[in-house]
Amino acid sequence: MAGSSAAVWPAHHASCRRHHQPSYSSHLPRARLLLPLLPPRRGGASLARPRASLAAVAPAVVRTASEEAVYEVVLRQAALVREGRGRVAREGAARRPRPRRWAEEKEEEGLRGWGLLGDAYDRCGEVCAEYAKTFYLGTQLMTPERRKAVWAIYVWCRRTDELVDGPNANYITPTALDRWEKRLEDLFEGRPYDMYDAALSDTVSKFPVDIQPFKDMIEGMRLDLWKSRYRTFDELYLYCYYVAGTVGLMTVPVMGIAPDSKASTESVYNAALALGIANQLTNILRDVGEDARRGRIYLPLDELAQAGLTEDDIFRGKVTDKWRRFMKGQIQRARLFFDEAEKGVAHLDSASRWPVLASLWLYRQILDAIEANDYNNFTKRAYVGKAKKLLSLPVAYARAAVGS
Repeated sequence: MAGSSAAVWPAHHASCRRHHQPSYSSHLPRARLLLPLLPPRRGGASLARPRASLAAVAPAVVRTASEEAVYEVVLRQAALVREGRGRVAREGAARRPRPRRWAEEKEEEGLRGWGLLGDAYDRCGEVCAEYAKTFYLGTQLMTPERRKAVWAIYVWCRRTDELVDGPNANYITPTALDRWEKRLEDLFEGRPYDMYDAALSDTVSKFPVDIQPFKDMIEGMRLDLWKSRYRTFDELYLYCYYVAGTVGLMTVPVMGIAPDSKASTESVYNAALALGIANQLTNILRDVGEDARRGRIYLPLDELAQAGLTEDDIFRGKVTDKWRRFMKGQIQRARLFFDEAEKGVAHLDSASRWPVLASLWLYRQILDAIEANDYNNFTKRAYVGKAKKLLSLPVAYARAAVGS
């Protein structure tokens, strides 16, 4: 696996491939989407990417090509949200027609229609409750409209991820992903194909959600069809954005920014992006051994070489001092992204803070578990026990409540 956000899962990462049969589609989400991504970060317009090489921790002043490409998406969504605070929410609903087949509750002869849209949202909630229990619990604190919208985004991300990581993954082709993207475009135009599409179609008509992060997630699926090595962290960063950072950009418009927040809209999205990258890097580090058994390496090859390690070392799966030093640097980088993300949680709408903060804390503990396993992520799977999870929830709730 390397992979696998959102509320919210990456690539063929073997490690995450489990064959369930949820009624809406197939299998358990990849870790990458595992939790929702969305916290905001301190002000400023620089892209949220801590430049944690194996030693340095200072943020970069100049963006790389990958960062620049992602930043364009951040600016586009941030602008849409700024407008949404005034008129876009209203105009968007008019511009993007509601999904007629599912959403309209027509009144004929004094009788109300079927109300299928409500059923669609309810089913999305059931899927979220079954496969993302902690996050689902947190969504209960949100307003009903936001809660339903997050469920709809969650389900779309799961379904997308399963195209390349589900029971039928071996039969998925680029053409199939092209069809899925066309279906997404239809959904944004108010022409859903099924009840799950209808819920998301209604959501994007109510909130200033841009289509580009959804398209970029599909692009991440395309990468997984042919790419199994990443030469540099810059390449890996772009992949992490595709498969996880996108979820933050999808969900911030729904989660909402606190009315009294002084942070810039761009900084909020940068923090959301940072959480997605952190989640995906954590998945990659957790699943090194499982990915290797499927012939995949989601680690920067140039940094492996700098550490005196080769691809063969990964496939042999032996924990050495070189490996421990290398892993310490990789974990440091992931933690820096988590730190960037956590700084912005207070800028979210108060009802959205707890599920985000709880998800962040729980997932970050996977890095602690890797260390506790003496960096053996070849044959031992790092996980957070139920007791630790339960202890984290009330602490996260208290922290979220005070907005700090």
